[in-house]
Amino acid sequence: MPVFYLNEELVFPPPELAEEEGLLAVGGDLSVERLLLAYSQGIFPWFSEENPIMWWTPDPRLVLFPDEFKISRSLRQTIKKGIYEVTVDKAFPEVIAACAKTKRRGERGTWITGEMIEAYTELHRRGYAHSIESRHNGKLVGGLYGVGLGGVFFGESMFSKMSDASKAAFAFLVERLKKCGCKVIDCQVSTPHLKSLGAREISRKEFMRLISGTANADIGDSLNLP
Repeated sequence: MPVFYLNEELVFPPPELAEEEGLLAVGGDLSVERLLLAYSQGIFPWFSEENPIMWWTPDPRLVLFPDEFKISRSLRQTIKKGIYEVTVDKAFPEVIAACAKTKRRGERGTWITGEMIEAYTELHRRGYAHSIESRHNGKLVGGLYGVGLGGVFFGESMFSKMSDASKAAFAFLVERLKKCGCKVIDCQVSTPHLKSLGAREISRKEFMRLISGTANADIGDSLNLP
């Protein structure tokens, strides 16, 4: 399949036209409007500093259904002991910056470029991107961020400076999303870590069915449910 090159027009080619590894298009921009359109169609940006903006829609897709979340005995104990204070949207800039600095096996540099940080911070300011933070003795030690549209949370990245810090944030997110009737958490591509938490692969076609009708709606209030 050919890779599509985007211009100023706010449009994406059909996801089923993506290359085998999931690359669909190159170019465009990271405006709020384009990002919201992309997520509503199961597309996300992923590129390094030296590359143009690249848009992906992998098949299969890794997702986590909230009711299938696997919580280990050690994590359950960590949560029960209250080792971490978990909050929502209290430190988005700090969380995305920490995710960008986290070294990951098999990766050189980071895909969370300055351009990406600026774009998702604006998404956060508009009420679409959210962070979940884990603190220990008042210090930020773990967390994650993603985009919430309709009944779907599109996870982007997480970081951890202490054992189970990011997992505690993720467990908190799952419980909040259960309460507001979230259909699915998008984990994008497969990793052993996410699979250990209960994530599994589904076809792109099934994923598109799940997110169909996803509106540009904020789920921030739902994440802050008591």
